[in-house]
Amino acid sequence: MDVIDQAAQSPSPNLSPPEDEETQENSKNNSLRGSTRSLRSISDFEDGEDNWYYLPDPILLSVFQLLTPREVVTAGEVCKSWNRVSQDELLWKELFYRTYKIETSVGIMPGKTSWLGEFKRLTYHTPLLETEVLREHSHQVLHVSFSHNGKMFATCSKDGYVLVWDSTYPVKIKYQHDMKLFSWKYTQFSQFNSSDTLLLVSGVHFGTLHSTSGEIAVFRLAHGFDLQCRVVNKPYDIFGTWYSERHLLSGDLHWLAHLVSSSVLWLNKANQESASEHVPIMNQLYRFYNFNAASIRAVMVANCLCPEPTETEQQESQPSTSNEKEERGNPLSHRDISASSSNAQSGEEPEILHHASSRLMYSTLEGGFMNWKRLGDGFEYASPIRYNQEYRQVEMERETMDSDSEIDNQQWEDDEDVSTSSETAEDCDSDDLEDNPEKFLIFTTGSKTYTPHQVGFKRMKAVNFPRRLDPGPSLRERLAERERERERQNSGSSRPEPNWLDYDSVAEKFDKVDHLIDLHGHIIGMGLSPDHRYLYVNTRPWPRGYVITNPLQPPPIAQEIDIHVIDLVTLKQVGTMLRAHKAYTPNNECFFIFLDVCDEYVASGAEDKHGYLWDRHYGVCLAKFPHSDVVNAVAFNPRDPEMLVTTSDDYDVKVWRSRATVKSLGLDENAFRRGMEVRKRRKYHSSNCSVD
Repeated sequence: MDVIDQAAQSPSPNLSPPEDEETQENSKNNSLRGSTRSLRSISDFEDGEDNWYYLPDPILLSVFQLLTPREVVTAGEVCKSWNRVSQDELLWKELFYRTYKIETSVGIMPGKTSWLGEFKRLTYHTPLLETEVLREHSHQVLHVSFSHNGKMFATCSKDGYVLVWDSTYPVKIKYQHDMKLFSWKYTQFSQFNSSDTLLLVSGVHFGTLHSTSGEIAVFRLAHGFDLQCRVVNKPYDIFGTWYSERHLLSGDLHWLAHLVSSSVLWLNKANQESASEHVPIMNQLYRFYNFNAASIRAVMVANCLCPEPTETEQQESQPSTSNEKEERGNPLSHRDISASSSNAQSGEEPEILHHASSRLMYSTLEGGFMNWKRLGDGFEYASPIRYNQEYRQVEMERETMDSDSEIDNQQWEDDEDVSTSSETAEDCDSDDLEDNPEKFLIFTTGSKTYTPHQVGFKRMKAVNFPRRLDPGPSLRERLAERERERERQNSGSSRPEPNWLDYDSVAEKFDKVDHLIDLHGHIIGMGLSPDHRYLYVNTRPWPRGYVITNPLQPPPIAQEIDIHVIDLVTLKQVGTMLRAHKAYTPNNECFFIFLDVCDEYVASGAEDKHGYLWDRHYGVCLAKFPHSDVVNAVAFNPRDPEMLVTTSDDYDVKVWRSRATVKSLGLDENAFRRGMEVRKRRKYHSSNCSVD
């Protein structure tokens, strides 16, 4: 029987106490355990003078505050009076803060009213038990994504397959496709459209060692798993994303001059069958200017929640113009730049690291990172998310709004089957771009060096897809224009080539980025909150105060991954988690570590062979999920946050479910392997269990 559940029931002295929920290694609590058993036996006597039944509540509370959560529950089994006191909300508030080491300035989660209920949520309703280990992939598993209705999830792997799974226990394969049939090297990313009728799959083409060519494929999620279209995507780590129900974004890269390029983003129809060659299936959306060998990557689309910026704000936010081995994870497409530059620059002196807090100079990586100290207990990177006051204020303001939205969500669930059955992929001829709300285009880019260290934002106005292609000049007109150009060249009066190195002279040829946020580190993953209000970003930080003098030699990166939280209304950072989890690869081998966010939790992969889970409101790290190699991606079931999927370089896909879910399935929780609960760190030390 659940520990916290027992606190709500009548006393039953014959019940043996359940498994301890927190181990306290001190003599005081050991003696209190003996005292509790003694008090329990004393209460069995009927002598009214010696019966502890009449012990005043304030004294009982003072004693209970010295106990562990399990001991409080055990004491609550003595009698009805003790049971009543053991459920005191102020008592469980103190136990909650003490057990999970939460800062006292953080109040209860908006919408919640019971501290006992919150303790129970973090104890029994968080993903913890490894209910399934899926080994159908034959190579590193790079990504996992869930359908919006939570009934399916898709995994991508270096074996070239995309697998779609039925998420109902026990998990089984529903659809699959071998993308090597299309000359794909591997699959790297997937995303379901809003109605869960289509699946976008992104992959990497076979090619030369330094090729950045990729492709996007769209499949219909129905019997046959039919292919709907294939779209070129370069570089491949643009990934691609859904813009609307039937349209997706892809990218292309064109080099213009030394270290200068242009990133083009295309809007594509998911169903590219056309009755006429004059009906367009793709349309150019944006063309961005890149310098210092940077480019647009990892594009995302979010609902636009922020107001229209003023002219002054727009001016302030404008960007400045300043031997082969098996690769781990999904490497960034720009790794070839560093490889080629390292050979060409091998004779140069090493860069000097400038520490920002002093004028001292360091010639080693350790000097630049000297202020990052390891604790050495295996949980030293289980750091809390620290939000500023603006984030907390927004939480309080939205508490009443959330209660209203729950009613709407229930109604949406009731109508779900009707809507999904009526909409099919054949409806793609209808234009779903009409009445589409404004959106935010979010992407990573750079300015100081080629590695992505900035998050860019572009407000996407209403998009109009052309109904008919402009046929352009006729063949006769093109031949005449070519002849005139040849005559101009012969006479020496040909048109001068644009000076692509001078941005001001060619600025009118490109679209402007609305806003940039520099995170001063290598960005390796991003995730949106379900309401599209917050963006969570994984970064590998640079040494403080590092001065970049060569864009082809980016700064060394830390062995820690930081998580930054950006408010998409104010476009400001509202939270940071320093040294959140670990990574080891250098700059030129750095790869993506995907994270996911739900209403209550945040999760991320890591290079230390663990996935990590945090409570989103309280900011505390709750658990680590072990694998035998790098954890590349994690994903929550959007309809059931008590289910989490992790994927790894160990070829495994693991499904983690809560203790409450396992109990509801009629399964024995002791039959499954557990994740490592941070609140039980003393247990791992006492058992000499390695948590690294």
